[in-house]
This record gives sequence, C-alpha cells and structure tokens, in this order.
Amino acid sequence: MASTSSPSYGSQNAAFWRTIFVLHCISTLVFTTISTPPEDPVKCVSGNTNCTVTNSYGVFPDRSTCRAANVAYPTTEAELISVVAAATKAGRKMRVTTRYSHSITKLVCTDGTDGLLISTKFLNHTVRADAKAMTLTVESGMTLRQLIAEAAEIGMALPYAPYWWGLTVGGMMGTGAHGSSLWGKGSAVHDYVTEIRMVSPGSVIDGFAKVRVLSETETPNEFNAAKVSLGVLGVISQVTLKLQPMFKRSLRYVMKNDSDFGDQAVTFGKKHEFADFIWLPSQGKVVYRMDDRVAVNTSGNGLLDFMSFRSQLSAALAIIRSSEETQERFRDANGKCAGATLISSTLFATSYGLTNNGMIFTGYPVIGSQNRMMSSGSCLDSLHDGLITACPWDSRIKSEFFHQTTFSIPLTQVKSFINDIKSLVKIESKSLCVLELYDGILMRYVTSSPAYLGKETEALDFDLTYYRAKNPLAPRLYEDFIEEIEQIALFKYNALPHWGKNRNLAFDGVIKKYKNVPAFFKVKESYDPMGLFSSEWTNQILGIKGNVTIIKDGCALEGLCICSEDAHCAPTKGYLCRPGKVYIEARVCTRVDDISVIQSLSY
Repeated sequence: MASTSSPSYGSQNAAFWRTIFVLHCISTLVFTTISTPPEDPVKCVSGNTNCTVTNSYGVFPDRSTCRAANVAYPTTEAELISVVAAATKAGRKMRVTTRYSHSITKLVCTDGTDGLLISTKFLNHTVRADAKAMTLTVESGMTLRQLIAEAAEIGMALPYAPYWWGLTVGGMMGTGAHGSSLWGKGSAVHDYVTEIRMVSPGSVIDGFAKVRVLSETETPNEFNAAKVSLGVLGVISQVTLKLQPMFKRSLRYVMKNDSDFGDQAVTFGKKHEFADFIWLPSQGKVVYRMDDRVAVNTSGNGLLDFMSFRSQLSAALAIIRSSEETQERFRDANGKCAGATLISSTLFATSYGLTNNGMIFTGYPVIGSQNRMMSSGSCLDSLHDGLITACPWDSRIKSEFFHQTTFSIPLTQVKSFINDIKSLVKIESKSLCVLELYDGILMRYVTSSPAYLGKETEALDFDLTYYRAKNPLAPRLYEDFIEEIEQIALFKYNALPHWGKNRNLAFDGVIKKYKNVPAFFKVKESYDPMGLFSSEWTNQILGIKGNVTIIKDGCALEGLCICSEDAHCAPTKGYLCRPGKVYIEARVCTRVDDISVIQSLSY
C-alpha cells in the first residue's frame, strides 16, 4: 500500500493546488478564444515526402514512430479516386489520417516506410442539404463542429454525438464514436448514417479504384461493415446523415453521494434522454447529468463550452504537469486527493462551462438549442499566438500527458462492476484520486448497433483518464488499482474497448467478442483483397495476424502486456507482479513495501 505525505506537507500541497487552479481557471476563462490550434499530425521532411504521423497527443501507446513515404491531400472525390488508383496500381499500403488525428491507437499507421497517408483535411465540404428529407451529405473530412453548424443552418440537428467537436465524420465512423443515450437508435453517430460513398482498391477494369454507394436498403451487409470499419475497407468519401428538426435541451447537473449508484446507473438512462455521469469514487460522489429534450420554442439560449476543452495558458499547464510529476516522484497521495477535490468541486461550481446566455451562468436549468449544447472544443477555434495558450494536451508544450482506458460494460452487469470498484476504494480510499484529477470517470450510455464492429448490447461506457509518465519504465502511484479495474472490465465482464482509445492490452483477443466478424471479413476481402488499407495494427486487433501485446521488461507499466513476472513491472523500484485485490485473476504491478523481497530480486 502506498505511503502518503505528512499532514503539514499535505496542507501546503492543498494550498499550492488552490493557487495554481485559480490561475488555471482564470486563464481558461480569459483565453477562451485566444489559442494556438493544433498542428497537422503529419510532418514531412521535404514537401509531402518522407513523412511521420502521430496523434493529437504526440505519442502512441507503444511510443513507436509511424512513417510513410508520402502524404496526399485530395480536395475532391475525383482527386481521391486518382490517389487510391495510383497507389493500388503500385501495390502500396495506404492509411487515412484526419485533420486532428484524435485516435490514441495506431489506426493512422501504415506499415514500413514506403506507405501512403491519405489526409481528409481538405475533404471538408457540404455536398448537399435536403431539408425536406432531413438529410445532410458531407465529405468525410468535415469536423463535428462544422457538421453541427451546417445542420443548424437548415434548421436541423444531429441528435447525438461525442462531446469533443474536433473529430471528423470519417473518424467518428471509423472508430464508432458516440455520445450518451439509450433513446432512439442510441448515441453512436454511425447509426444515423443513411448512405456511404467508399473509395476502395479496384481491378484493372475498374481503373484500380472503385467507388461504391452503400445504404441500409440496397447493400445492407456492406453498409453494416462500413459503418465502423477501422479504415480497412478503403476511404470514406461522403456520408449522408439523417437529421432531426432543431430542438432544445434542458440540462442540470446534480451531485449526490454514490451509495445507491449501482442501482441508479442501470435505470437513469431510461429517465433522461441525454443522461451521463461523472463518478468521483474516492470522494464517494456522483454528478448526474439530467438532460432532456424540450420544444424548440422554449425560452433559453444556453451554451456548453466545456472547461477542459478550452484554451489554457501554457505556463499554467506546465506548472500543473510539474506538480503531478512531483507527486508521483514522492508518492504524494494526499496531494493528489487535495487537487482532485479542488478540481471536481470547482468544475461543478462553474457548471462545467455551461452558461445561460453564452456568457454567464445564472442557474439551472440551462436551456439551449441542440447545436449549442451537444459538443464543444473552443481551443480549436483560435488564432496562432506562439503557443502562449493551447489545447490542454498539446504535445508541443509541457502539458497534460495521459492514458485513456475506455470500455463498455453491458447494462445488466453495470451494478456488479460498480460494486467491484467500490470494493477497491474500501481497500484504499485514496487510490482513485488519480482519476479524479482528470475530471473523474465519465460514463455514457450506448445501445446495440447493426454495425458489425459496433456495440453488441445496451451498455455503459466508462472513460478513465489518468497520468502517464514521460519515462515508460516509471511506475505510477496506485497503478495496480487502475490495472485491476481495466482487467475486471475486460475479462470478468467481457467489456468492449473503444476502438480509438485504450492501451494495447485492451485489444488482446477483442475480435472474439463480436458475433458478426465473419460477415465483416467477407466484405473486407471483397473490397481490399490485397490488404492495402490494412496494417500491422489492424491485423493484430482484428485477429488476422500477430498480437497486440508486447512482452519485454516493464511492458505492464504502459499496458503493453499484462504482467506474468516481476520483470514486466518495475522490480528495482518496488513494483512486482501480484494478483488483484478484488479480482484475484488479475495480474497487476503492485508496490511491495517489504525491502527484503525487493533486495532478493536484485541478485
């Protein structure tokens, strides 16, 4: 069990956190629309050749560098077809990258150094809007922010979407991105798509590229494969989405203790259309999002500009990161918990960035149009300022650097899973403050989808964000608790990991959890028989060839493996491979205080 700081140091640390967080909040409020936007994830040595690609966070889970010989930036479907045809004729590997490359996993990586990256950065236009049919056809590189605005222009709204608007339409479909709802067809964007135009490798007769138009009525099997495709079927060129007439939402956040949370989590999503939770397990609290649809003529002009998605002072971000690193170095649990309590209470007090009129928060409920309430990300909507301010995770500065573990637990098993987490907190009440420093556990509702690689059942999606060390061999405070939660979810409850998030171990054997995999593979073989759009990573997660786990010293520290021996942890620093505390089948890197045990491992 981790030792904690002394009371005097803990109180000083709490005072430090209060000072820093006040400055942080001031900078967040002041610099809302003054920021440096993220750079292009693709960098090339010369023009568009000899390139590397990364994600928004600057590092992949295995810290590898992904290279490609070239990048192409088509601006029209005709140009896209030409790019795919030329690469197919040459037998070159291809992968698609988006404007901000927000997937943590290696979905953008092609194999070797001779591949081609196809960026949809400039495929970001509206093709047609049909108010009568309530549909909007857009190019796949359009961001969610643009999509929301384009729909609003014709008095329409996308009913559900992720909360971060820097994702692209193609990116959301490639990974199965979603919001939170059990209502209608559920919260996944791909389940509101009615037509897909896909450009895939073709034969000589096709001119080496083939354009397919897919729909639920005409090509149901291909359509359900393409709705969540991981980019292995080709490039999505255009997407038609079914919209709804503009409506408003009435939202209030309510904080309660978590004593009956297991029961509430199962039923709450049936009571509120856009329900979600922020769980603070070490504090024994839950923030309930009571969020419902109301008539469009209801009074109110509310706006959600989520605090954590606003631009922030780079200097403040650096100080906060340095404080985290110091806490980790000294194993300062009290300091982490003091900071977590301050952050969660401040976010709740400031309504997480909600305002009643776009400027100030005057009280609940906050009522506003769907296009103003569903998603945000104002740190992207900014001018260059020399990195004085930036998005909180911008890798060009000393900023947030974290792991994300995200998975969906079947609704029928959610209560049991929540109770397992509570049992861990009972063992060490401070253990999950490390999650609360990153706003707590976000929990969103999802439903079953006809997409072959979509969700299999009604479920709650748990999103855990937590500190990641710059040194891959550095253990983390209470990492055994997080690892046990991860393994409980994946193996005890057979949870489905989010395709665009997670550490490597989450995808070990994942494809066996999807019942429609044979149908997906049939479409894949038809569309891309040479596997030009597949990569080592996609072959691994699809169970075609190889394995996602990487066995080496320290591999369990970053989720590259599940430890099976002490060397997979950090034995010289006192972290050994041990069974779980609640789920004894788990194998986690646990700090062992017995110095004689540690010394014996040195010989």
